[in-house]
Amino acid sequence: MEESQLLMTELPALTPSRGTTLLHRSGHYYQLHQPHLAAIPTSQSQGILYNSSNPPPPHYTSGATGLPAYAQGLSSRQQPQVTPRGTVTVSTHISCLYPEILALIFSYLEVRDKGRAAQVCTAWRDAAYYRSVWRGVEARLHLKKQAPALFASLVRRGVKRVQVLSLRRGLGDVLKGVPNLEALNLSGCCNITDTGLINAFCQEYNTLTELNLSLCKQVTDISLGRIVLYLKNLEHLELGGCCNITNGGLLYIAWNLKKLKRLDLRSCWQVSNLGIAYLAGVNRGAAEGNLALEHLSLQDCQRLSDEALRHVSIGLTTLKSINLSFCVCITDSGLKHLAKMSSLRELNLRSCDNISDIGMAYLAEGGSRISSLDVSFCDKIGDQALVHISQGLFNLKLLSLSACQISDEGICKIAKTLHDLEILNIGQCSRLTDKGLYTIAESMKHLKCIDLYGCTKISTNGLERITKLPQLSTLNLGLWHVR
Repeated sequence: MEESQLLMTELPALTPSRGTTLLHRSGHYYQLHQPHLAAIPTSQSQGILYNSSNPPPPHYTSGATGLPAYAQGLSSRQQPQVTPRGTVTVSTHISCLYPEILALIFSYLEVRDKGRAAQVCTAWRDAAYYRSVWRGVEARLHLKKQAPALFASLVRRGVKRVQVLSLRRGLGDVLKGVPNLEALNLSGCCNITDTGLINAFCQEYNTLTELNLSLCKQVTDISLGRIVLYLKNLEHLELGGCCNITNGGLLYIAWNLKKLKRLDLRSCWQVSNLGIAYLAGVNRGAAEGNLALEHLSLQDCQRLSDEALRHVSIGLTTLKSINLSFCVCITDSGLKHLAKMSSLRELNLRSCDNISDIGMAYLAEGGSRISSLDVSFCDKIGDQALVHISQGLFNLKLLSLSACQISDEGICKIAKTLHDLEILNIGQCSRLTDKGLYTIAESMKHLKCIDLYGCTKISTNGLERITKLPQLSTLNLGLWHVR
C-alpha cells in the first residue's frame, strides 16, 4: 500500500498515551486512531473516556508537513459529549473511518450509489476509487463523442467489463481507452459492421475473454475471421441473432478459439450439421474443434438434425448444457446420442415438436445424469414419458412440463422417485387436479418452486396442501408469483 494511503488512517499526537500504539515515520510521531475504544470505561482508555471532574488533556499536533488534510481534520471531528451523569465521551464521526473500511462499505452499494458516494467529499471520493469497490462491475456506456477522461476514470477504478449501449464513434476508442478489458458487450448495437470490428481488432487482446455480439445483424463470417486471430483467449462468445453467420464462420471458431467454453448460436439460421461437426472436431483435417466447450446454445437453429447431436456426443465430451429449443428437426433418435454424454447436466428441448415419450425412454435407459430437463410445449410428451423419467433420471432437480399432455397419474409416478426435485413447472397442464397436488405435497419435500399457471382443475384445497411444503418459496398461479 502506498505511504499516502497509510497516512490517511492516522491521527497526530505529541506524546504517547497509555493503551495506544504509536507509529514513527520520517521523524514524526502519530497516535493511531482507535474508535473501538471510545466507549470502554477502563483504565486503558483514559484518553478517550473521562469524567467532567477530570477534564480532557489538550490535543496537540506534531507539526508534520506531509500529513494529508483528511488526517489533519480528524481530531476536530471528535467532539466531546456530556452524558446525563456528567460523563464526557468523545464521539467518532463517520469521516474518521479508515478509507479501507469506507471502501468495504461502498463495495456493497449499487453501481449508481457508488458514484453518488464519491461525490460527497474528497475523503469518500478517494475511498471510492479503491479497486475493490468496483470489482466485477460492468460499465454501461453511451459512446457518442470522444471521452478520454471517462476511460481514464474506468482504468483508475479497475473496471474491466464494458457494455456499449450505443455507439457513434469507433470501437477502437474503447479498446485503447481500457487496455486491460476482460469483457466487451456490444449486444444490440445494430450499427456494428465487419469494417468496424476489423478496424477495432488490429492487435492481440490477450485479456479479453468475453465478447457479446448478440443482435449485431450486420456481422458476418468476415468478422469472425478477424476475431479468432486477435482474441485467442476468448472463453465466452455470444452470436445470438447474427443471422449472417454460416458454417464458414464456425470453421474459423473451431480453428483458433481453443479456450472457448460458452458459445451462443441462437437463431443463426444458416448453421447446419456441418458447422456443428467443425465445432466438435469431427474432421480434424479442417479444424481441431472447440473441445473445451461446456455450454452450447443452438436454440432456433432449424437446419440442425439428429446428425448434429451425434457430432456433439463424439467431440464435445466436456459439454455440461445444451439448448435445442425450437429445433423442430430434432427427434427421439438424437437423444440416444445425448444420453451417452456423462458430463451433460442441462438439456433444453422446449417446443421440439418431434420429441415424444420414446425420447425420454432413451435418456433414462442410456444412463443420462442430467439434473435439468425442459420439455415444455412438446405435444407428444405424456404420462408414459413421466414413467420413463421416474425409472432412470434420478438426478433431476429441475423439470419443466408446461403444456404437456400429462395427468395426475404421471405426476404420481415422478413424485415417488424424484425426491430431490427442487423446481417443477407444470403450468397449462389442464388435466391435473388436486389429487396430483396432494401427491406432490406428500412426497416432494425439497420442492422450492412450482408453476401451476393455467391448471384450471385445481382448487384451494390442493393449493393449501402445496403451501405447506417446508422449503417452498415460489408458487406461480398466473402472471405473478406468490412467495
